[in-house]
Amino acid sequence: MSAEAVVVRPRKVRRVAIPIAVLLVVVFALVGTLLRSTPTGVVFNLSDQIAMGVLGLLLASGVMLLTRPRLRADADGLEVRNIIGTQRIPWQLVQGVTFPDGAPWARVELPEDEYVPIMAVQATDGDHAVIAMRRLRELRRTVDA
Repeated sequence: MSAEAVVVRPRKVRRVAIPIAVLLVVVFALVGTLLRSTPTGVVFNLSDQIAMGVLGLLLASGVMLLTRPRLRADADGLEVRNIIGTQRIPWQLVQGVTFPDGAPWARVELPEDEYVPIMAVQATDGDHAVIAMRRLRELRRTVDA
């Protein structure tokens, strides 16, 4: 059965997280560069300056983790990649794909009242999320047919 694959990534969080990550790197690099001595007499070494730059990179990396979520769905099942971890779920296990009222993102309903959040389909994305859910449900109907 040839069903068109659905690939979804969040939009708004990417538009916010990328500039914030860049800003963090620039600010911490600038602070590290300007960090030499203070009026209180505290003297900072080269290692302190480097540590400030590394701290900026670490914080920026943490912010960039928010851009990692992705959903790939095809005739075989769903691949849900969230901030940490990726799960492959065959359609046979999927009891539903829902977006509960007030929830920040969609989820895959599994047997025994379990679920997997789909952080790639976020409420803040508005119409993008609605279109993604429609495409996902259409793919499921095509696979089930």
